[in-house]
Amino acid sequence: MDAARSQNLKKLLGAVPAGYLVDAAWLVSQGIAYESFRDYVKRGWLERITRGVFRRPLPNTPATPTSNGIDWKTCILSTQHIMGHDLHVGGMTALGEQGHAHYLRLGESAPVWVYGENVPNWLVKLPTDAPINIRSRSLFADPKLGVTQDNKKGLPWDWGLTLSTPERAILEAMDELPDQESFHTLDMVFESLTTLRPRLLSELLQTCRKIKVKRLFFVFADRHDHPWRKRIDPQAFDLGSGDRALVQGGKIHPRYRIMVPQNFVKPEAESGA
Repeated sequence: MDAARSQNLKKLLGAVPAGYLVDAAWLVSQGIAYESFRDYVKRGWLERITRGVFRRPLPNTPATPTSNGIDWKTCILSTQHIMGHDLHVGGMTALGEQGHAHYLRLGESAPVWVYGENVPNWLVKLPTDAPINIRSRSLFADPKLGVTQDNKKGLPWDWGLTLSTPERAILEAMDELPDQESFHTLDMVFESLTTLRPRLLSELLQTCRKIKVKRLFFVFADRHDHPWRKRIDPQAFDLGSGDRALVQGGKIHPRYRIMVPQNFVKPEAESGA
């Protein structure tokens, strides 16, 4: 191997922890020629996962990258920290990562919600251990508001997963009602959201572009009446006008004028709201 290729290989091994992924575009950006990819795979320095996507093998592990599915978090961390894609984990996935997973769906059917623009097409095609769903950041006028990085230990080089705070994540999850998420699941998760920050919530609600999401948020907020609810005034936000249909067979919420399951209306109606 000539000096240039040896230097490129050293750069690759120094940037990519064992088990993590890179794509062809990143390899080329590091000065690694296409013809070198095949050589790296042949010599066992990379595994080909799918077209244009490679993994640095784990030590003493047979090259069977798709046998049990690739850990979804490893894929996301690879895109964020190695390849530099601007995306974050949000919605119910972010809530689960921050301790609100008691009522989330378990098993392979639970999707991973990823938000960003220009997300690489191959991400949803990878043989991951959970399906990855991509959404844009268009729900909020400020795409980065309420996005943070966790500080969990055990990741390589002190990497953190870029993800939505609970305040942003619950609004992202509500945007998926009723087709991708259920009222029951969100109701159970909302019950655990006792420590949301009203200032950040207010900023997110101000920048939220969907009337549906804002109205639903207050339906749940009134239903659970956590201490922070008293510090957020619905009249401070544009909740639109007119009734909004959402679910079949439901009822219009008497205060927020959006159709929800009947059991979300009954407590309000009985209280004379």
